[in-house]
Amino acid sequence: MTSSAITATGLRKAYGDKARGHKTVLAGVDLDVRAGSVFALLGPNGAGKTTTVHILTTLLAPDAGSARVAGYDTASETRAVRAAIGVTGQFASVDDLLTGAENLRLMADLHHLGKREGTRVVDDLLARFDLAESAGKQAATYSGGMRRKLDLAMTLVGRPEIIFLDEPTTGLDPRSRRTMWDIVRELVADGMTIFLTTQYLEEADQLADRVAVLDRGRLVAEGTPGELKRQVPGTHVRLRLADAARLDAAARVLPGATPDPDALTLRVPSDGGVKSLRSLLDRLDEYAVEVEEFSVHTPDLDDVFLAITGHQSTEAQTA
Repeated sequence: MTSSAITATGLRKAYGDKARGHKTVLAGVDLDVRAGSVFALLGPNGAGKTTTVHILTTLLAPDAGSARVAGYDTASETRAVRAAIGVTGQFASVDDLLTGAENLRLMADLHHLGKREGTRVVDDLLARFDLAESAGKQAATYSGGMRRKLDLAMTLVGRPEIIFLDEPTTGLDPRSRRTMWDIVRELVADGMTIFLTTQYLEEADQLADRVAVLDRGRLVAEGTPGELKRQVPGTHVRLRLADAARLDAAARVLPGATPDPDALTLRVPSDGGVKSLRSLLDRLDEYAVEVEEFSVHTPDLDDVFLAITGHQSTEAQTA
């Protein structure tokens, strides 16, 4: 697989007809997802996240533009794309009438694994996802978190290079969500590429190597979580001094800083970058002002989302 697991250029998609009018869902989306990384596509409901996933997974043809997944063209090499990917949607697609083990065995049969190999894969996945004790129970009895784990385990039966997770933790309780995060980290450690769509900004912050913000069918920002946060005003360095005298000295050396005498801290506006941080510490050294500790504080991704799109994320609205 090439260094780019997924690339897309100028993806466009609209729905409707002349009588009812067209609704543009994607208005020229470009993507480049590095192999072995987690790429998070953020956006509110209706932003075009699921449509993007459907195009990249060959379930939908774009009106314009092109995409390559695992090195294959999604329009002309659909079979090769499908062989290289796994997809887990917003809702678990397990068969409630089958047991957990039977769901996995069904997937093993669909992938034409031999009986011995299929049994080994099923047993390994049940153990890996902590489902062995529930393997003989009907999936209908599983909790939401267990169903999501089973759904993802079913996706892994075919050993895909790339996994698309379309809002995989929607509706899960915080504990189940964090369990899924741990599983995603393990998959990436094993060399898989994860394309994640989510409304949960904390999820993207926790997992993603790069984040893209999709709003009204357009990519309005892209970068690492740290890079996006530094684009929003409010980033600052917090210095803690040993005593009031040193706090006063630091405040004199750093005009524009805001002291907190009770906490013996000084808030210094900054972009949070290494260069500006080094300059700040060098200036304090120049005036022989000793600092007990320092920390960089940045806006969270919800601040970024609000600043970029002009409205809060779904997560913030429902918090």
